[in-house]
Amino acid sequence: MLRTSSVRVLDERDRDSVQALLDADPVGNVFVGSRLRSGIDSGRLGAELWGYIERGRITALCYSGANLVPVNAGPGAIRQFSEHARWQGRRCSSIVGPVEVVADLWERLSPAWGPARAIRACQPVMEISQPSRIEADPHVRRVTPGELGILLPACVAMFTEEVGVPPDSGDGGSLYRARIEELVRTGRAFARIEDGRVVFKAEIGAVTKHACQVQGVWVHPELRGKGYSVTGMAAVVRYALAEIAPRVTLYVNDFNTAARASYRRVGFREVGAVRSVLF
Repeated sequence: MLRTSSVRVLDERDRDSVQALLDADPVGNVFVGSRLRSGIDSGRLGAELWGYIERGRITALCYSGANLVPVNAGPGAIRQFSEHARWQGRRCSSIVGPVEVVADLWERLSPAWGPARAIRACQPVMEISQPSRIEADPHVRRVTPGELGILLPACVAMFTEEVGVPPDSGDGGSLYRARIEELVRTGRAFARIEDGRVVFKAEIGAVTKHACQVQGVWVHPELRGKGYSVTGMAAVVRYALAEIAPRVTLYVNDFNTAARASYRRVGFREVGAVRSVLF
C-alpha cells in the first residue's frame, strides 16, 4: 500500500506553508509563531519544527524544543508525531496544546515517557483585543534593568507556586535569570514596585504581529484580594495593545477560579482551552 504521509524536519524553504498554518489560529499558535520569528532552521531555532506531510502538502506542525507543541494536528499527524518523538527520546519539559490533541499524544507517549510530574487537564485560553473598561493601575510600568534584582525573586516565587518546582533547581537559575533579563531588556516585563518590593507583576512572553501572550501574573501573597491583579492586568493590556500586538492572550488553570474571575473583570473572554503535561 502506497504511503502518502510522513514527518520531516522543516527549514526555511517551508516558511510560506508554515506561516499559513500558524495564521489560521494566531491566538492558539502565538507561542510557536513567536519562536519562529528568527527562522525555522534548527540551528538558528535551537529546536526542531516537524511537518506532517500529506500528499506533498504540510498539513500539521509540531514544535520540538523545551516544549513539545502540536499545531493543527489531527489523529494521523498525532500518530506520526508520537512515533517520531518516541524514536528521538524526550527532550522537552512539557507538552502543551489543544486538550484533545495533547490527550491523544500523551496516551501514545506515556508508556515510553511517563510518568508525568503533573497534568493540567484543562487550561482555558483567554483573549482581549480592546483596552479594559477597568481603570488601569497608574503605578504599573515597565521594569528597568536596574530593578532586575527586585523582580527576579518575585518571578521565582511565581514559577515555583505555579509549576511546583523552582526554576533554579537545575543549573542554579542561570537560564531562567537570562530569560527574565531578556524580557526586561526588551520592555516586556511590567510591575508595580513599592519600597523595593513587587506588589504586582506580569510579563509578555510570546509575541507575533498578530498577538502576544501574558505570563507570570503574580501578586505578593500579603496583598492578594485587594484588586491589584485586576487593575494591574488592565495596565498591562493597555501597554500591550498600544505597543506590542493587537490581541492579548493568556491561559490559566481551570481550578484557579479567582484568577479567571479577575481576568473576566478586566475584559478577557475564553476562546479555547489547552492541556499541559509537565515533566
